[in-house]
Amino acid sequence: MTRSLSDESTREIMARLQQANTHVARLYPGETGRRQPVHTVYGGAHLFAADVSRKLGAAALRTLDEYAPDPAAFANAFGFDRRLAETVYQRVRTKLEREPVEDFRIDFEDGYGNRPDAEEDGHAISAAEQMAAGMAAGRLPPFIGIRIKPLSEELLQRSIRTLDLFVTTLVGKAGGRLPANFVVTLPKVMAPEQMSALIDVLELLEHAAGLPACSLKMEFMVEVTQSVLNERGESNLLHLVAAARGRCVAAHFGTYDYTASCGITAAHQQMLHPACDFARHMMQVSLAGTGIWLSDGATNVMPVPVHAAAPGSPPLTAEQKEENRRAVHRAWGLEFSHIQHSLTNGYYQGWDLHPAQLPARYAAVYAFFLENLEASSERLRNFVKKSAQATLVGEVFDDAATGQGLLNYFLRAINCGAITEAEALPLTGLTPEELRLASFVKIIQGRAVARAHP
Repeated sequence: MTRSLSDESTREIMARLQQANTHVARLYPGETGRRQPVHTVYGGAHLFAADVSRKLGAAALRTLDEYAPDPAAFANAFGFDRRLAETVYQRVRTKLEREPVEDFRIDFEDGYGNRPDAEEDGHAISAAEQMAAGMAAGRLPPFIGIRIKPLSEELLQRSIRTLDLFVTTLVGKAGGRLPANFVVTLPKVMAPEQMSALIDVLELLEHAAGLPACSLKMEFMVEVTQSVLNERGESNLLHLVAAARGRCVAAHFGTYDYTASCGITAAHQQMLHPACDFARHMMQVSLAGTGIWLSDGATNVMPVPVHAAAPGSPPLTAEQKEENRRAVHRAWGLEFSHIQHSLTNGYYQGWDLHPAQLPARYAAVYAFFLENLEASSERLRNFVKKSAQATLVGEVFDDAATGQGLLNYFLRAINCGAITEAEALPLTGLTPEELRLASFVKIIQGRAVARAHP
């Protein structure tokens, strides 16, 4: 075999390329398969209690019982095919009974407002005490955290003070521990220096509280145009993540603050505005492959009745009850369409602001996964077979990203309760051990080893 190039002649080229490839692999490690919550529920810090998840679930079930008490009413509310409605309805009820809230954020920002220092100090301490009590009782949602105020010139002192009081109290009351998946949310980020400053504070808090290094994680909110593009016209998003020094887990889009920062009037600030699609796509383009979770915003039309019977007054008329039903169904339908838009565009998480929104959240998520289940199952089975055959004959199968995407579909569906692991196994053709690997490459490698050493 005759070659024109020797290994020596290309060694320097290969070395440069290896360095570049290593850098790219470090920046873009890909998805981990770790569970991502389908929503974040926000609530004012002054209202937080250890059993918040149970209370929100009970309130959501009361709304469901009142305005969609059976699969037929549920199908009418959301426009489902009746056959799909039966399955989705039962799974939504089960979810609201078992795990109504996946992620909760104790809010010291928009949902709390600006209060006297003594009042916010007290709420920072009491909310931390309630979180510690929830930890001890095993009542907290699987993901939880706090949203502090922005690190703007006007609010940075208050923001850091609240964070200090909360973390110090929490760790003290919880025996030196943090809840699983605890995160600090930083809103209205405009510059990498704000991210870096928060990380410096988190490091100081870990040291002072005796926490393991890098145990305090953070996420940031894309709520102003400067989060998307910096003063040089560059995407700012990767710069923001880099400034977090490995602690950033997610980026959340803030619909209403972002549209306001674009000069869009309040009447037109809504989830489907083209300005929002632009920002969300910039987030995807900038952060795809980094392992940073992306979250969409919230629908701000609440599914609440327009009439309420005051104590001692006559009961609602049939007409008033019908107007209530239409109002709730209309708001549910709007939120359902917003969530479906998010899901079809690759945003698997969003915000909820009211317990009555939870039925629509899970209805939209479950419908999304169940409607595409058969086609996705066939694609994954065929993909695994094709990959295994390529590996078996020594070929390089270079479309692992597509395989991982198909696998992630099932992992997300299982994690949120749309399907069970037992249902996924025959659909995918995978074993329980393979499914739990959460890695398409590892599944194919494992099957290749099994064939080579039967």
